[in-house]
Amino acid sequence: MSKKAGKKKHTGDSASIAINRKARFEFFVEERFEAGLVLHGWEVKSLRAGRINLSEAYVILRNGEAYIIGCSIPPLPTASTHVNPDPTRTRKLLLHQSELAKLVGATEQRGYTIVPLDLHWSRGKAKLSIGLAKGKKQHDKRADKKERDWQRERARIMKHEV
Repeated sequence: MSKKAGKKKHTGDSASIAINRKARFEFFVEERFEAGLVLHGWEVKSLRAGRINLSEAYVILRNGEAYIIGCSIPPLPTASTHVNPDPTRTRKLLLHQSELAKLVGATEQRGYTIVPLDLHWSRGKAKLSIGLAKGKKQHDKRADKKERDWQRERARIMKHEV
């Protein structure tokens, strides 16, 4: 048997670390980008343990670079004593220059917002999916909730009929 045959491939669900469900409710996401993160060692260990909160996070563009603010990665209790962890520090995002130019143009000229959508593992590295989004109005949110409730009710009815 070859070495490749014994290895299992990660599926999308098992590689996921955290999902920002609030972003889908608050915004219309029009375009997605995948960005790397500049992290410290203790932050990677916390991510492997699944300790992260993306719900209050947002992305800003400063001096031609992207940063994520408000993303909380609490340290593990076994963190080293010589490290002074800051759970909500500003972390730099790694994007290609062309992607950054597209994001800058959209946010400054057309009024888009950049929101973090989910954090996942890709080839052993933590990647953040960010979305170019426009905010939803209150009636859009109500319509989404109504549609979600109807889908749930329809699934319930279909289950009882079968």
